[in-house]
Amino acid sequence: MDFKSKTIYFRLVETSDAPFIHSLRVDKRYNQHLSIVDPDLSKQVEWIRNYKLKEALGKEYYYIIHRNSDSLPIGTVRIYDCIGKNESFCWGSWILNENKTKYAALESAIMVYDFAFFELGYKRCHMDIRKENLKVIDFHKRFGVKIIGETELDLLGHYFVEDYQKVREDIVKIINA
Repeated sequence: MDFKSKTIYFRLVETSDAPFIHSLRVDKRYNQHLSIVDPDLSKQVEWIRNYKLKEALGKEYYYIIHRNSDSLPIGTVRIYDCIGKNESFCWGSWILNENKTKYAALESAIMVYDFAFFELGYKRCHMDIRKENLKVIDFHKRFGVKIIGETELDLLGHYFVEDYQKVREDIVKIINA
């Protein structure tokens, strides 16, 4: 369940990753648009233990993103809120730190969509993006995500496998340029 791209790879989270994850989630540079995390590191360890039960059932997947060049951890990403038998999934908890590679965002998105659409067989991705998170909104729109509604805090989007297939090769060309 590990995945590799041109400059990064994903590895499933372990409880030993709690200090790294916690450091990202409490860092003001990265947590503006994330849910609040308890400052107690033991709560992060407990959260990961509970998550691993969902992973074992194939309901969620949480990854540490590493650079290929030296295996340095540079971020996190998670697939969760899976609906029905391959109906829809959501992804988030997406953080890339200052050590990320040039195309880490594009590569990680490709890896998430390839895994969820082509390996797990989901037909759609649903998402809620904080309205203030303009960079991420723009990123998703460039992939072809459609905004279909909103709440007080979030824009609601969806993205179908057919939409992804239309842009995938162009994005891969950018990464491999």
